[in-house]
Amino acid sequence: MPQQQFSRARGVLARRCTAVVQARWFAVTVFSLILANAALLGAETYSGIVAGWQHWLRLAEHVCLVAFTLEIVLRLAAHADRPGAFFRDPWNLFDLAVVLCAFLPVVRENTTVLRLLRLARVLRTARFLPQLRIVLMAVVRSLPGTLSFLLVGALLLYVYAMVGWVFFGSHDPEHYGSIGRAVLTLFLLMTLDGIGDAVHGGLDISRWSLLYYGSYVLLASFVLVNVLIGVVITSLDEAREMDGAAPAEPRPHPERTEPRPHADRTEPRPHADRTERTALAHRIEEARRALDALERELVRTPPPPVDGTRRRIPTAQRRD
Repeated sequence: MPQQQFSRARGVLARRCTAVVQARWFAVTVFSLILANAALLGAETYSGIVAGWQHWLRLAEHVCLVAFTLEIVLRLAAHADRPGAFFRDPWNLFDLAVVLCAFLPVVRENTTVLRLLRLARVLRTARFLPQLRIVLMAVVRSLPGTLSFLLVGALLLYVYAMVGWVFFGSHDPEHYGSIGRAVLTLFLLMTLDGIGDAVHGGLDISRWSLLYYGSYVLLASFVLVNVLIGVVITSLDEAREMDGAAPAEPRPHPERTEPRPHADRTEPRPHADRTERTALAHRIEEARRALDALERELVRTPPPPVDGTRRRIPTAQRRD
């Protein structure tokens, strides 16, 4: 009994807190607090405002911290009947980590870390903006493809930087005097910024520089960039599918009770369909008549001979 009462109390607490958390005013309030926290963080960058309003800024920061703590407590209470569902949501884990880190002594004593932690609260707006959440999911899912892209890009830069140092190092030491300068020059040329001056300077050295710069621009500025765009778009589509196919968490019925073991098992239905029952009785009667006819036919039919020869049936028996 105590365990059942405890489970019932957890269910009641979860339903009431869920009603609060899923309310529109709650989402609007939390979103407004996140924006207010971002505005306070930006106001602290002005020395004049900090000098005149330092006490009120600290008070506003403590109010925001209390409000965010109350929010995460309500979200935890909304999952009182199923705590595992709370920790399976990555956004809940992120919110919980941001709130709990604010109470750590090491974080509270370090002003820089505390400001970075307050800045991380701004990312919580993705919970209330589905499109922003999809974009962030796409960025995370595109990281493996982006790493492969960076490796290919670094290899391409290194090869072309070495070729540039061999051919242009003695003639243009400012841009190709070392492998580092050559990589920096080619990295800036990847955005096509200053490509005209680089081509003209290369033509003064050799006409083969046109092939060098042309192939580099084709591979770096068009092929690699298009590959990166393709990776991001694919990840964005996958993020949309994941966000749309996320199953809703099952909630227990508020009035669900234990089924009675002997209730409503032998009681007849008061409003039975008489027409259906009559039709069923007729079908049973017809099936019985068909079975009787088959049985009489089997009795009249003689058994087959054992030796396999065909037995001659008398005429009188045929007529019967």
